[in-house]
Amino acid sequence: MGFNIRQLEKIDDYRWLVPRKLKPGMRTDALLYADEKLLQGFINDLSIDQAANVAMLPGIVGRSLAMPDIHQGYGFPIGGVAATDAAEDGVISPGGVGFDINCGVRLLASSLPVDEVRPRTQELINQLFRDVPSGAGRGGHVKVGDNDDLDRLLVRGANWMVEHGYGEADDVERCEENGAIGGADPACVSPHAKKRGRPQVGTLGSGNHFLEIQYVERIFTEDIAETMGLRLNQCVVLIHSGSRGLGHQVCTDYLREMGGAMRRYKIELPDRQLASVPVRSPEGQNYLGAMRAAANFAWANRQGITHFTRKAFQRVFGRIAEVRVVYDICHNIAKLERHKVDRREREVMVHRKGATRAFPSHRPEVPEAYQEIGQPVLIPGSMGTASYVLVGTEGAMEETFGTTCHGAGRMMSRSAAKRSRFAQGAKERLAEQGILVRAETRDGISEEIPEAYKDVDAVIDVVHNAGISRRVARLKPIGVIKG
Repeated sequence: MGFNIRQLEKIDDYRWLVPRKLKPGMRTDALLYADEKLLQGFINDLSIDQAANVAMLPGIVGRSLAMPDIHQGYGFPIGGVAATDAAEDGVISPGGVGFDINCGVRLLASSLPVDEVRPRTQELINQLFRDVPSGAGRGGHVKVGDNDDLDRLLVRGANWMVEHGYGEADDVERCEENGAIGGADPACVSPHAKKRGRPQVGTLGSGNHFLEIQYVERIFTEDIAETMGLRLNQCVVLIHSGSRGLGHQVCTDYLREMGGAMRRYKIELPDRQLASVPVRSPEGQNYLGAMRAAANFAWANRQGITHFTRKAFQRVFGRIAEVRVVYDICHNIAKLERHKVDRREREVMVHRKGATRAFPSHRPEVPEAYQEIGQPVLIPGSMGTASYVLVGTEGAMEETFGTTCHGAGRMMSRSAAKRSRFAQGAKERLAEQGILVRAETRDGISEEIPEAYKDVDAVIDVVHNAGISRRVARLKPIGVIKG
């Protein structure tokens, strides 16, 4: 269809409404978070149409939501959020989770100041590149035994890694879901998915995944940063990776199965990529069992990367280099949660597709260490720009099912980025800015050039000023490893 900006209703400087009357079949309105400049970028693809299509899901409650980093995705826009009534006729949609199940971000804080790390950045990058394999299909150094062993990993997640010597006991305490979501069912994961995933634990993968050596450039909220153990000019590491081939295959398998199941349940939607089945149906429960297993695989994967990152720091800087987990959060998942909808609490299935949970203080889901400040929110930018640490807010609970953005958001497709004039000499330009980059392939850099993404500062301004998360710190990269 394609929406004209004039068709949208401006609520305030950071909120725009797509009224349900604009598109036949919408069961609710769609709400976009953006300022006027960011809004112009939405019109270049079908992301607003996709947010309107999501508003047609059976059992949807509240509004279909779109974060300021929204861009076109599979079924759901990336940056899309929707909740469905899990107790009645609500559906689960793999397109509302994505192919990279539990793609997420982990922040590590080192004991070293950036001035001590910067002169040895190249050495550290080279060591990390050896210790943390990257690239499509690459296997890692973690050895998972027989099928029973892999099944235990799919249930235990990051905890399995710690139990097998890949990490420290308190690492999992600072992970969303303590590094393993309940309800995972390895029996619902196909043998092919398991075969793809088995050798990939502890690996970055390709695409927009990365490992960045960064430093704390600016602190906005001193007391909250102090609680997280963050200080100005401290060297930190941001890890962005997910469930690799296993999660991709889980999504592929269940999309194929749900196409036929939709006809049985008489579900009709305008886009076949929105394949959905009732949450309580056998097909829905099987997908959830497999999706949760893939999510746990992703937490195990990031735990493995954490372990090898620690080893790399110690090889380069010796035992003085301590590296601890600040937090680990996912941004491609669906979860059963309790939220207030129409003034009453309901159990809903919250789909977060390229969107991050942002719960406030004193919620049981928030780690004990952060009960007074709220859940940390980690927002990666593009290599060469900046990343952010935020915290969740009560405003997010009231408006977005406790959700905020997940990154800068693409403006160019990967193929367009490779063809653009910015792709030429990108590595050299970044080096001139003091950012060293190493990648498995040339495409790993050219597809992910900073110019391919929206302005992350503008995206953060929107979610902060809209009150759905709060700025804590800004991080700048000095070294990047890409797939």
